[in-house]
Amino acid sequence: MSGRRERGPLQRVQRRSRELQAQVQALRAESAAPAPGRREALRQRCMQLKKLVDENTNALYALKKADEPAPVGNYSQRKEEEEKLLLKLSQQLQKLVLVLDQDNVTTSYGVDQEHQKDPQAEDENEEEEDSEDEESSEEEDSEEADEDKLLDDPNVKECIAVGNFNAQQEGDLTFMKGEVLLIHDKKADGWWVAENSKGERGLVPRTYLAVHSEGGESQAQSEEHIEVVDETASGTEIKKRTDSHWSAVRRAVTENDTVEVLAATGAVPAGFRLSTLFQLLEKGNQFRASYFLQPELTPSQVAFKDLVWNSEKNTIYPRPTRVSLIVTLCSCKMIPLPGLSIQVLSRHVRLCLFDGNRVLSNIHTVRATWQPKNPQTWTFSPRVTGILPSLLDGDCFVRSSSLSSDIGILFELGITYLRHSTGERGELSCGWAFLKLFTSDGMPVPSKMHELLLNGGTPYERGIEVDPSISRRGSGVFHQFMALRKQPVLLVKLRSLSVQSKAVLNLLPETLLGSMCYIHLLIFYRQMLGDALLKDRISIQSADVICSPILATFPQLVDQPDLMDALRSAWADRERTLKRSEKRDGEFLKSLFVLVYHNSVFPLLQSTLLPDHKWAEEESEASRWRVIADFLKKSQENNGALHYLLSSENTHKAFDISELTYDFLREVRENNPGV
Repeated sequence: MSGRRERGPLQRVQRRSRELQAQVQALRAESAAPAPGRREALRQRCMQLKKLVDENTNALYALKKADEPAPVGNYSQRKEEEEKLLLKLSQQLQKLVLVLDQDNVTTSYGVDQEHQKDPQAEDENEEEEDSEDEESSEEEDSEEADEDKLLDDPNVKECIAVGNFNAQQEGDLTFMKGEVLLIHDKKADGWWVAENSKGERGLVPRTYLAVHSEGGESQAQSEEHIEVVDETASGTEIKKRTDSHWSAVRRAVTENDTVEVLAATGAVPAGFRLSTLFQLLEKGNQFRASYFLQPELTPSQVAFKDLVWNSEKNTIYPRPTRVSLIVTLCSCKMIPLPGLSIQVLSRHVRLCLFDGNRVLSNIHTVRATWQPKNPQTWTFSPRVTGILPSLLDGDCFVRSSSLSSDIGILFELGITYLRHSTGERGELSCGWAFLKLFTSDGMPVPSKMHELLLNGGTPYERGIEVDPSISRRGSGVFHQFMALRKQPVLLVKLRSLSVQSKAVLNLLPETLLGSMCYIHLLIFYRQMLGDALLKDRISIQSADVICSPILATFPQLVDQPDLMDALRSAWADRERTLKRSEKRDGEFLKSLFVLVYHNSVFPLLQSTLLPDHKWAEEESEASRWRVIADFLKKSQENNGALHYLLSSENTHKAFDISELTYDFLREVRENNPGV
């Protein structure tokens, strides 16, 4: 019993492999003579088993000898033997899927005709199907023999492709099902050097190949490796695929799959995806900071949940939350480079609170910087002062009152790109990581540096590598160690809060992420909300709109980082002139902040000279900052914005009453914000 309790990681993988081997054997036996109508179910089971085999293979690759609780003899040899077994199971399942797919295509051509036949004809068809199943089983057995021959016989040079393969990195050879390849070198790691009919050479995966008969195309090719072009009443016209690369690109274009197009052309690694968090941001405002900055109502809808007045201290009550911390983005390492066919407009990290299923907060973005001599490393500015962009601030506050046991921070690395050939813009995820904030026993994770291995795919996918080419070649222990060092990682640091920091964060909404460099501006806004909604309202039943330009327009700034920088810069300039006694006077500071707001960013919001805020457009960003910097300079020289507002050189958008009035019934956040 004690031996079972101390079973090592390798033993657990081996036991799982034996279970999967038994399931594969049972599935193959059942597929040899399937019951009518069972083919699709068998195919689904086959795909599910292949996924389990792949997961066990990934678990095997991740094993280290140091993780074993006790010494294991011949560890490397046992691991390699296990890898060969899993590879064989994967090959068997892949072939079985092809056979079942072939049966589905063959039987689907005559579905309509079968419904019109008499019972006697249907019986004859069933007999024919049984015979076809027996033939399929025999073909599968013969293919197994051919596969063994392909592995063992060095004299076999010609192989036929049993599936489509798109090159994932330089040196790979793209091919399509049905292509005949000439094998030049059969490498032990399963990646062979092959040549196609055009004379192009490259590495191909051995699992996509089968023996090609010397007398011509194999029976499997003539039946399986075809493309249906036109299906008519008189029969089906078939056309063999002959091109190897651009057919995959054309297919991706017709399916409108941008990532598949980019991966097929070698522009991005296979693990890249369309950015999940960017798509959520584009849907509306419910994942933006401006939405979560508004006060939240209680379930009864008659009071504010996270905005309560403290009459003794004449300010709002602090709101302690379950999650209240500071996370610092330090760097990203070994991030794969995109191809030359696309131009990277922005490298950045988007982060939010996540429970494995839902996004629980706003999505905050931090832009990364990089050096041409080391483009695979992204860095962040840990502290931002003056008029440096807050978009580069790697210090982020995180707050949430969620009671979810699975809550954590989701980090998604992204690039905004421009395709040279089409002019298309888009945003791709370069990988994601999830840092769970509580352990299984409910304790907070320690405040320290965390090195997070990046995953490929979307946050709803598991077991996908950002760049599969890194770890696929070679199976030795040294290779696995080197491959692990090349995996992309994100370094983040969780910081514990001081008493002063905790007091500051507790004045913010219960759920919010943002930059530490402008947290004092958010607190000013929250305190003014408390004054307007709790202290100065005529009665709690009053729902009249409130005349307050700062309350009406401040949330717009939070979604435009350059305007937040302008306000931060103007306030810092004014704060430097204050006396120590004035800095301790809360009411004086609030009134002064309103004055600074009106003389800095408020006129800019309605100026026609300021271009619209557009993400990752260098020309637009530079143009906006020139307008902002020029205005701030003139406002300071003229002791306010009045001269700018009255000047005939400046024009503004048509006046709207919403610029001055705050309608809290329209702006407040419901307690269940549909995220």
